[in-house]
Amino acid sequence: MSAQRPLPAVVAFARVAHHASFTRAADELGVSPSALSQTVRALEAHLGVRLLQRTTRRVGLTEQGARFLAQVREGLARIDAAFEDLDQQRDVPAGKLRINVPRIAAELLVLPHLPGFLARYPQIEVELFVETALTDLVAGGFDAGIRLGESLARGMIAVPIGPLERQVVVATPAYLATHGVPATPADLVAHECIVHRLSTGRRMAWEFTRDGRDFEVEVAGRLVFNDAGLIQAAVRKGVGLAQGFEALYAGDVAAGRLQCVLQDWQQPFAGFHLYYPAREQMAPKLRVFIDYLREAMRR
Repeated sequence: MSAQRPLPAVVAFARVAHHASFTRAADELGVSPSALSQTVRALEAHLGVRLLQRTTRRVGLTEQGARFLAQVREGLARIDAAFEDLDQQRDVPAGKLRINVPRIAAELLVLPHLPGFLARYPQIEVELFVETALTDLVAGGFDAGIRLGESLARGMIAVPIGPLERQVVVATPAYLATHGVPATPADLVAHECIVHRLSTGRRMAWEFTRDGRDFEVEVAGRLVFNDAGLIQAAVRKGVGLAQGFEALYAGDVAAGRLQCVLQDWQQPFAGFHLYYPAREQMAPKLRVFIDYLREAMRR
């Protein structure tokens, strides 16, 4: 086999494996799906093994492909870091900034400030990837992620970018008039609670604090959603109680559409942090993004 290594083809293969899709990988790389498929097939021919299993529905890794990807992933990450280091030398922040963020943080902390950020830094392109579960930033090709301070991954540098957060339990006045107002979290057993199912498949317990002690309550109800927006829409319909971020429901409470209960059992906690892999130098595009968000939060 030739000593020459087809590095661009390896990069193409890694992106297809990450997306489990030629179409999505091709969009990211700016090529056609057919050209990308030919590149990967040429790599397979060069290596003499099949790296991907292709069906009409999905693309998956073969055993050899999974082993090969595990071996090259760290090297590809180092190459990306080397290019990032070169970007440090540029006077003007530029390039694609990829941020992994839960929807609630995107809506409350990032989207309101994007117009001003893009106007100030016209050479930066922002890509938000909405995801609830924690993800490997390096493997996913992300510059940074945003998560609550209590759920950050190890080995990351974290910067607080938002205020303290607080959970609230809410329902419509009509629901409370019919079913009563719970006085303690234990009373929730007699209520319809709208349940949030996590991406892991687990139902999210409701969190409370009393006398400095945090605890969880496993609630039950006939409605289960995996999206906070649907839960908000459902609780507005008066079908039960819901727990969520205070900022998400502030407008409904102020307008009288919803009412908070169990407020003495809901204490503030550490808010959202932007986190990123520890490196000796930070890319200018990420530095100005962090600075801009923190400046905007102080206004």
